[in-house]
Amino acid sequence: MLKACKKCRREGEKLLLKGERCLSAKCSVVRRSYAPGEHGQGFRSKMSEYGRQLREKQKARRMYGISESQFRNYAKKSSEMAGDSIENLLILLESRLDNVVFRMGYASSRSESRQYVSHGLFTVNGHKVTIASYQVKPGSIISPKKPEKFQEVDLNKSLSWVEMDQKKVSGEVLHLPTKDEIDTQVNASLIIEFYSR
Repeated sequence: MLKACKKCRREGEKLLLKGERCLSAKCSVVRRSYAPGEHGQGFRSKMSEYGRQLREKQKARRMYGISESQFRNYAKKSSEMAGDSIENLLILLESRLDNVVFRMGYASSRSESRQYVSHGLFTVNGHKVTIASYQVKPGSIISPKKPEKFQEVDLNKSLSWVEMDQKKVSGEVLHLPTKDEIDTQVNASLIIEFYSR
């Protein structure tokens, strides 16, 4: 069993950690819709409020592929920023370079896009960036270093906050995404509550 598939089963839903496999009949959440381990099918007690907050935090961490310390820093930064801390957290997560590369359609999963970025396959405004957690800003132009390698990729044109250029195989961030433009199944309010304990 793949380690990523165990993470999906632990959360009880598809986190799209393995790209195309998650959309096929091979998906382990479809085949075995219970938690991994010896007692995965056993009796489950009612989950406490703390348990719900913890599960939501773990789900978001696993979905975006972020360590605990990084995620804690994002939660802290979102509460210090002006405006709604719930929306700020989602914006910080969505504007990571590895996530934007995934959203644009260059990679089938966030882990694949993280690998592309760390190997220096993408540039931001013409400069090579190898840091997956790099925060993109409005006006940033993200393009592959070797566009011919991504010529066959079907770029995601449905992103309202990124303007795609199919000829140049690149995309420009028009503005940071709003809460309505982010289509993750993460309840960020539970995460903020978890870190404000």
